[in-house]
Amino acid sequence: QVKLVQSGGGSVQAGGSLRLSCAVSGITISNRYMAWFRQAPGKEREAVAGIHTYGITTYYGDSVKGRFTISQDNAKNTIYLQMNSLKPEDTAMYYCAARGLYPSTWYTASLYNYWGQGTQVTVSS
Repeated sequence: QVKLVQSGGGSVQAGGSLRLSCAVSGITISNRYMAWFRQAPGKEREAVAGIHTYGITTYYGDSVKGRFTISQDNAKNTIYLQMNSLKPEDTAMYYCAARGLYPSTWYTASLYNYWGQGTQVTVSS
């Protein structure tokens, strides 16, 4: 059984930092596309960051480039999202996701077949 268990998140003031974790069991993340998505109320799910190939290749959405960093620890089978310089517009429910390692767009949510339970991030101004 595949499980993605998220932790971290919470409330922070603008300019602050948070780190999200996603502990994976049942699959090996080193041979998967892993990603973080977010969804704010009334908005579509947005791709935040992606990672694959043993953590060598990373991708970022335009709105978080330079502020967020995705990483993975293959020994712990866990991915992370370090979020710095947070803005109120970063407020959303954040989800980690996994899919097979095949060539396709990293940001297409429908291609991911395993999802975490979601964790709320709230940034106040």
